[in-house]
Amino acid sequence: MNWYLGSLKKYAVFSGRARRKEYWMFVLFNFIAAFIIGLIAGALGLSNDSGGNILSSLYSLAILLPGLGLAIRRMHDTDHSGWWLLVPIVNVVFTLVEGTKGDNKFGPDPKAEEVVFA
Repeated sequence: MNWYLGSLKKYAVFSGRARRKEYWMFVLFNFIAAFIIGLIAGALGLSNDSGGNILSSLYSLAILLPGLGLAIRRMHDTDHSGWWLLVPIVNVVFTLVEGTKGDNKFGPDPKAEEVVFA
């Protein structure tokens, strides 16, 4: 949960690097949160005919910038520009591979720092 909240604290930070673990933990907790919001909206009858609901839309809008910032920082960890997010398949591969060891042009190695979010 700290990885998720730590990413939210860096709401619109597009510089620096993000570890693979930070990225995938954010994706996991984001999926869990979206699932729970969908269950709540369904139980309250807030879904429309196309399957969408206002709660899910608001959550998606709120999480857009933190998710984009984290994805760009993840690209930076693999020593690639954030623009690689626009290339299908390749961006997924870059999120899966280990980041560059040591410093790169985007900043210091986040594994070396071992920052624990408070």
